[in-house]
Amino acid sequence: MTSSSLQILSDTEQDCAKAASVLRDGGLVAFPTETVYGLGADACNDTAVARIFESKGRPSFNPLIVHFPDVEAARAHVDWTDAAEDLAHAFWPGPLTFVLPRRAGSPISRLVSAGLNTLAIRVPAHPTAQTLLRAFGGPVAAPSANRSGQISPTKAAHVVDGLGDRVDAVLDGGACPVGLESTIVGLSDHPVLLRPGGVTEDQLAEVLGHHIAIRKNADAISSPGQLASHYAPDARVRLNATEWLPNEARLGFGDVECDLNLSEKEDLVEAAAHLFDYMHQLDATGATTIAVTPIPHHGLGIAINDRLTRAAAPRDDYSR
Repeated sequence: MTSSSLQILSDTEQDCAKAASVLRDGGLVAFPTETVYGLGADACNDTAVARIFESKGRPSFNPLIVHFPDVEAARAHVDWTDAAEDLAHAFWPGPLTFVLPRRAGSPISRLVSAGLNTLAIRVPAHPTAQTLLRAFGGPVAAPSANRSGQISPTKAAHVVDGLGDRVDAVLDGGACPVGLESTIVGLSDHPVLLRPGGVTEDQLAEVLGHHIAIRKNADAISSPGQLASHYAPDARVRLNATEWLPNEARLGFGDVECDLNLSEKEDLVEAAAHLFDYMHQLDATGATTIAVTPIPHHGLGIAINDRLTRAAAPRDDYSR
């Protein structure tokens, strides 16, 4: 299916059914999750999945997350583990992705896995995502609905501004409440935190009964969200700013004079929900640099700092 005109759909059951029809025809549908907007395609359709990579300008070695409506549907495609069962019981539906060995016979496109023998799977909690997934009736591959390496979208307008007619339909479900991509945990062997996100290390450890191992940055890419430069605006990003320089766009946290404040009351949940939207807004001012005050490195602050560090990293051909 080739994009000719972009459909902007509401989050009604009727419009979700229209979006599901677009997916069945091999089209791309952007839809809200509790984390960010995803760019969805039929995960079992090689051509549709290839369109995700083409539309985003995403490198083919960067795997995709596959979304399911419930645990039973997800479990059918992977080799399930006791740790997966415990974490799914605690956090699904929700902002947590598992990377597990692909089950033999799964019809999910091999392009989704980017050459790996694993699948990244998630059950989103957002009601619009749930309605779409149930209306479609199959797995939906969906990275963030933006150009590769750029700021993730937390509103439908971000998707339209970033992708335009590269996507066939956008389901407008309002602002994403979490505002950061899902936490990713590798479960092929012992549990490993592959990407921090909406579920914190401490929450994972409480369910698992032990601290979780952390992926080393030098390790090979094993899940989405591991490129060194990612989530980046056009402007340069300067981190841990304790004073402002002339002509910078100023992103603050706490009691500080700035252009936009992630959370004046130093609430990390509020800061996470605002992060990408505020970066979009500051980037749109045309400033050459966005300076960011220090963010506490605990709880959700770990995920916020991960995204900011990648946004500030040197850019390369694979990051945009």
